[in-house]
Amino acid sequence: MSGTLQTPPRQWLADLAWLPGQGARRDVLIEADGDRFTSVTPGVTPAAHAPAGTTRLRGLTLPGFANAHSHAFHRALRSTTQADRGTFWTWRERMYDVAARLDPDSYHRLARAVFAEMALAGVSCVGEFHYLHHQPGGRPYADPNAMGRALIQAAAEAGLRITLLDACYLAGGLTEDGPLPLAGTQLRFGDGDAKRWAARVTDLGCDPHGMLSPHAQVGAAIHSVRAVPRGQMHPVVAWAHRFGAPLHAHMSEQRAENEACRAAYGMSPARLLYAEDVLGPRTTVVHATHVDDDDLALLAGCQTFACLCPTTERDLGDGLAPAQALAAAGCPLTLGSDSQAVVDLLEEARGVEYAERLARRARGHFTAEALLRAATTAGHASLGWPDAGEIAPGAWADLVTVSLDSVRTAGAAEGLALEAAVFAATAADVTNVVISGRDVVRDGTHLLVPDVPGELSRSIHAALG
Repeated sequence: MSGTLQTPPRQWLADLAWLPGQGARRDVLIEADGDRFTSVTPGVTPAAHAPAGTTRLRGLTLPGFANAHSHAFHRALRSTTQADRGTFWTWRERMYDVAARLDPDSYHRLARAVFAEMALAGVSCVGEFHYLHHQPGGRPYADPNAMGRALIQAAAEAGLRITLLDACYLAGGLTEDGPLPLAGTQLRFGDGDAKRWAARVTDLGCDPHGMLSPHAQVGAAIHSVRAVPRGQMHPVVAWAHRFGAPLHAHMSEQRAENEACRAAYGMSPARLLYAEDVLGPRTTVVHATHVDDDDLALLAGCQTFACLCPTTERDLGDGLAPAQALAAAGCPLTLGSDSQAVVDLLEEARGVEYAERLARRARGHFTAEALLRAATTAGHASLGWPDAGEIAPGAWADLVTVSLDSVRTAGAAEGLALEAAVFAATAADVTNVVISGRDVVRDGTHLLVPDVPGELSRSIHAALG
């Protein structure tokens, strides 16, 4: 995304806006200069004090959402994997079929459409967990980072900020005898070893802080304990430390993963990541569905983020992540769309609470504000954007307005706008989205990608052959 784009000073007057430490306030005048908020003033009488040219935001205005865990190309699987019962592992084979077909051009088109769908849902920043690196058979493209650059360009064209979580993926599985070699489509994912992974990622050309432009940065990822042998984890951790970059890893998504890790290494995935210095305050573990008390203690001591993806975890039958236990242990919770079963951060947010209700057969574990923090401040921080996710001076100028008079939200009682948004609204209720001070969605229409359904349809059909 070009760093030369200049955004003029702007003013918005929000009927209701969620402000840090203040809850939902009425008649909030929000001002920005370029890509940052400069002032936020609640209680402004609209007719008397709104400057000329102020944009009126009807409904509830929230900070931009952070989609902390995304695999853009999985969007092509929506509905196709619902045609038979299957398992996580048969779903994975369908995913490999799509991965085998993509090249930089087709991946760019698909990701552009998917990121535009995210913008329509209020996402201002995406953490793209990227492992589809090379040509079929594993041969690098002329530019070894062609696929990653395609994702970065796609996010720019859709109006999003992006953290490209470039994933090290070196093994095809894990048995009690050790890692298995990559095979088939997996050959596209591998760099040979972690040092060559680090060299390739460095060639993306980020600055000493991991930034590629004012709106794009690079993070590191260990795909999983199944895909990165124990002895190959340290170079990934070292790269993340060198650039102060976020470090993400799938962890304990499946019981089979835990069993394989114990058989190979004699310990749980959490214990292995702890032993290899992967866990820490810049680290996010994704899913953490099957963790025990010892695992929770390790995560708590490291102040590690936990990213939950409820719609994907439900779709794949992974299980119910222990959200309350993770939060109580001190792990900030974040949210991701993961496999794009749906793209709706409000659905992901309430899914965290509803999973706890199912597991505990009781209600009221997370407030609407706690769930919104997972979708905003915590999510952005986990992606390396700690100054985003709040409507406050100095923060990134990201706004998401949710209608309070749709068929889903109409009739909410006075003072319950946050609850109406989190527990009733959907992505379809997002009317306006501002990202980095720039209008990206207005009245439900994406301003940069005019025909998002058409682009999704064309790019998915191409990916499916």
